[in-house]
Amino acid sequence: MTFVQLIDCRTSRFDEMNRLMDRWVEQTKGKRTATHDIIGKDRSDPAHFIEIVEFASYEEAMRNSNLPETDRIFQEMVALCDGEPTFTDLDVVRDEQLNVLAARSFFEALGKTAPERIGEHLTDDYVDHDPSHPQPVQGVDGMREVYAGWYGAFEFVFRIDDQMAQDDRVCTRWTWVARHRGEFLGIPATGQDVSMQGMTWQRFRDGVICESHWQYDRAGLLEQLGVLGQ
Repeated sequence: MTFVQLIDCRTSRFDEMNRLMDRWVEQTKGKRTATHDIIGKDRSDPAHFIEIVEFASYEEAMRNSNLPETDRIFQEMVALCDGEPTFTDLDVVRDEQLNVLAARSFFEALGKTAPERIGEHLTDDYVDHDPSHPQPVQGVDGMREVYAGWYGAFEFVFRIDDQMAQDDRVCTRWTWVARHRGEFLGIPATGQDVSMQGMTWQRFRDGVICESHWQYDRAGLLEQLGVLGQ
């Protein structure tokens, strides 16, 4: 279970504390078990700071605390604080990255959603970058046309293999599984079962996709359809 520790402190020497944290990161390289660290400053009290440190589990947090470097840096941090910092230990019981869920919903809808409804997942000024197109596809109408081509040529689903998120961006690694049921790039329907792996980087605005960059094995798909490698 993911574990989070909140460190609540007051200091008028944050620049020194920041340099102290940089030193801890350098000294614990290859040893520390913390996976994510955030420090927030109180907007109504510039001397009030809260640090949020994430670990894979409580046990990993204890391993991190027992590092000699952690103990040494902690003592120096306390000396920079206006009073003793307080600690809150939390077991994470719910953790949802909402843009990841929105990206998953988008891929799950592909192959099931009629082309005219694809815009429900995209902003009006959506931009699509696909290596098979010489220029980015602009807007929902352009994307409807692209999707209609795939939708008409294949019966398909996306399997989500992995996802990562940072800020307003989500990267999804996927496997596309399909049956060739209609003309594709001049190739008549073959009834062939095909698959393709790829990765899509997407940027979100207000919970909706505003930009995508696609990478996938197009040559491998054409080979499965009998166009390449003959």
